[in-house]
Amino acid sequence: MSFHIMGTGSALPRRSVTNDELSAFLETDDEWITTRTGIKSRPVCTTETLDDLAAEAARRALEAAGVTAAELDYIICTTCSAERVTPAEACVVQQAIGATCPAFDVNGACAGYVFALDVADGLFCAGRAERILVVSAEKMSRMADWTDRAICVLFGDGAAATVLGRGGDSPLYLRTTTEGDADVIHSWAPAGNSPFDEVGAARLGEDGTFMQMRGREVFKFAVTHIVSELQLMEKRTGVALSDVDHFVFHQANKRIIDAGVERLGLDPSRVIVTIDHTANVSSACIPLSLDTLARDDALKPGDLVALFGFGSGLVTGTCLLRWQPALA
Repeated sequence: MSFHIMGTGSALPRRSVTNDELSAFLETDDEWITTRTGIKSRPVCTTETLDDLAAEAARRALEAAGVTAAELDYIICTTCSAERVTPAEACVVQQAIGATCPAFDVNGACAGYVFALDVADGLFCAGRAERILVVSAEKMSRMADWTDRAICVLFGDGAAATVLGRGGDSPLYLRTTTEGDADVIHSWAPAGNSPFDEVGAARLGEDGTFMQMRGREVFKFAVTHIVSELQLMEKRTGVALSDVDHFVFHQANKRIIDAGVERLGLDPSRVIVTIDHTANVSSACIPLSLDTLARDDALKPGDLVALFGFGSGLVTGTCLLRWQPALA
């Protein structure tokens, strides 16, 4: 196996918007939102940019790992909501922290962090890297329609990062899947102003570039695949789910997490839940939860940590890690 996590870091906007604040301009209230999602508040960018958050999360992860920017061999950024179409968000992070290594983005939607681990695993196995920085940064507030209570209450902004080092016995398991369906969750790119494009502007219609989501289908897909993918992980690794110390799921909806936990018979105390104060930060959810566990000293050397992400595409990412922040 190829890597271990050396350090984690995260950065959230200073502004946290409560459910009560949303009820001032939406037909909703705290009970409606909390009951359906488990969300009480969400971090939203005001004066910060996504660049600011991504760079700060990267710096904190580097500090925790005891690694300098100059020692990095690659920077991989996961995002579906970058500040720019081009260049990649990873290039901006590279400049901000003073690194000189190659840097590129991965868009695996809400499973993007696990997709990035898959890419990093390949680079380590090929002998092309000793240190890789993975930064997951999302500004979901720009993709939500803030007049639509079914969408805007779900999302938040933030960034989280991990420094990976070559060596160790992780990943014990890593699997990504795609079941091509671009309609269940999607957001159109800006149409531009080409006088020759007969499709772009018409395609946007009244929804513009705002995110569209068919909630019931998302719920069914997510719960079904939490169960099937973790059972497959258990079968292929021989590691019983009861022996896993921590489960880190994508934080899309508390009801999705609860349904998966119940169907698998997991101990809820081993399942981290951050959605109440972070909402859905897309690909940043999993590394943000990892950083929360690490900084709360909840992760002990040798702990088994299962990650599961799911999102538009429709994609999933499952990974089993052994926590080894420092190798002998």
